[in-house]
Amino acid sequence: MFKSIMSVFLAISSFFSMVIMEISRLPENKYNSDIVFESISADETKISNEEKQKCRDWFDKNLLFADGCDELPYDFSIGGKKLSKNIDDWNISVGEESDIGDIYTGGKTSFINLRHEASSLVATVEATIYEENATCEWTVYIKNEGEENSPVISNFYAADTAFEIKKAKLYYSKGSKDEPYDFALMKKNLTAVPSNFTSEDGRATDTYLPYFNISGKDSGIVLGVGWTGLWRTDISKAVNEVKVRVKQEKFKAYLLPGEEVRSPLVSLSFYNNENPLKGFNIFRSWISNCVYPANIPETMTMLEFSGPMHTQTAEELFAAADGYGEEVYGKVDYFWMDAGWYKYNEGWHDSVGSWVANPERFPNGIGEVSDFAATKGCGLVLWFEPERVCKDSLFYIKGKENDKWLIEIDGEDNIMWNLANDNATDYLIDYISTFLKDNGVSIYRQDFNFSPDIFWNQADKEYCDGRTGITENHYVSNLYRYLDGLCKNVDSLIIDNCASGGRRLDLEMVRRSVPVWRSDYNCNPHEDILEATQFQTFGISFWLPLSGTVTYSESEYAARSSIMPLTLETFGTIHGEHYGAYIDQRSMMNESYYPLSSGSYYSDRMLAMQYSDYSAQNGMALVYKRADVSENEYTVKLNGIDPETVYSVYDYDTPENIFEMTGTQLMTNGIRLTLPEGEKAFIIMFSAK
Repeated sequence: MFKSIMSVFLAISSFFSMVIMEISRLPENKYNSDIVFESISADETKISNEEKQKCRDWFDKNLLFADGCDELPYDFSIGGKKLSKNIDDWNISVGEESDIGDIYTGGKTSFINLRHEASSLVATVEATIYEENATCEWTVYIKNEGEENSPVISNFYAADTAFEIKKAKLYYSKGSKDEPYDFALMKKNLTAVPSNFTSEDGRATDTYLPYFNISGKDSGIVLGVGWTGLWRTDISKAVNEVKVRVKQEKFKAYLLPGEEVRSPLVSLSFYNNENPLKGFNIFRSWISNCVYPANIPETMTMLEFSGPMHTQTAEELFAAADGYGEEVYGKVDYFWMDAGWYKYNEGWHDSVGSWVANPERFPNGIGEVSDFAATKGCGLVLWFEPERVCKDSLFYIKGKENDKWLIEIDGEDNIMWNLANDNATDYLIDYISTFLKDNGVSIYRQDFNFSPDIFWNQADKEYCDGRTGITENHYVSNLYRYLDGLCKNVDSLIIDNCASGGRRLDLEMVRRSVPVWRSDYNCNPHEDILEATQFQTFGISFWLPLSGTVTYSESEYAARSSIMPLTLETFGTIHGEHYGAYIDQRSMMNESYYPLSSGSYYSDRMLAMQYSDYSAQNGMALVYKRADVSENEYTVKLNGIDPETVYSVYDYDTPENIFEMTGTQLMTNGIRLTLPEGEKAFIIMFSAK
């Protein structure tokens, strides 16, 4: 089975050499997590009126200047003078809240204006409260409205504030780095020495996910960060409070007349409970109900049609695809066309920037493929990497014709399309929007396979008078404008977010996209690929409900290891007996989540997780008995359900054997499973009577 899908894996999202990691290289026990969570009832997981009010009170006091508050949750320096120490130097006005949904789904947005008396700088804070989700967010914009260069802006913190939380522990996760333990959940006790988190090379989630659950004795806060570049978060503990600071890691610049910069987006979700699972689930529900684009379905199934190693013509591809009927296409939503649909030299990666269909393979253009997909009841996914251009590509030639449209570095093969340049961004929006519309593309798949930081630094020096971080700031802002422009111009467009597999999963990108391919570890047939896939689902589910990768189907265990909302099927997998299975289970993964074991990657440890609806009426547990587990029995204890409710429970493999148990029994006594020899994946289904 693995050989049949290598064509799509070899270059789905990275042209860098893939190195198969030996299990022995893993630091012993480093990701054999011993994090255990206590039981929590369904009522405790519901957002209380007290939590909603707590969020409202904090929002009003800290962002809307209620009661004349002079302690702001953000900060910056103008000409060396800090806002927090010189707030009287600013004239402040607060606008009215918008109606729900005017700007962000489920939110009410206010704009706070701060006008500097000694210069022409104006700071605008866009602040939104989601009262039903006990969550708020804000972004700070600074603009020079004068006719001369502004004073230097430095120490630009999107968040610089503190919260009263006792005995705080911090839960956080690794990012996506082409490793089996991508998205591993970690925990630490906070101290007076700040815990520092950042991205490594400018791709936001290559090192850590920018999400943090700060859990205290009886309350907590979940912090989210949206910045698709080099962000930095510092979290430390004082006597009875936790201090939080968030910023673009490197920024120190004056502004030209009319120029504007922005901070990262910061979100806060409030909860009153010592169990951090409540915080995770409040954050997840906010992501699902208010952050994800409204047109994203609960599940998406994609079928590989043309991959980066394919050379078939459209006629040959159509003939092969016509060999399958409704039994195949009735279980697929989209045809997937990955890299290589344009004309290239030696490999798919050496001609990016020429976004024209290869006339030798697709003489009638990509529109013919989308038309063919429509005859099968499917939409079309099409891959792009617009931020990287190769020499002699069409976009390279166009970029060379215009001032500052490209960023080039001596000795670097990669060339960056300069999104920091407004004209270059406008051109890209128009070109790609037109291409997508003309060719009937349903899902725009955006990849990003190189490190941007060195290019941003180069442009700061070459184009921006050495102003530190100014290129990154404009680039990231225009990245959002670009993606928003595509969605505005192309009806019902969905964006698939891939950056060498899940390296851009910050909050701003979550607002615009979903990761169908969350880790490049799945690009190769590693011996531990099934354990890694289970482990990554376990880890990313704490924060993001929707993610995906390829479907494995050479066995029942393999197929159940790759149950997730977003999946890629191949023409190899459709021959398997598990093709198209588990759609009901996949659709259950968008609401509440509970880890049922301590998270483990290793083959001698069990792994178990639970997904259920917000009402705790229906759900499932996925239980993985790995090959080297020595125990003969395992007890599954459910979580987040109603203690008094009677539930019908059954094993997916024996649905005729239904047991009735109360929520208390399921959470305390649990369900005892007899473990067979070798690998086995159990699916335990439950529903309230």
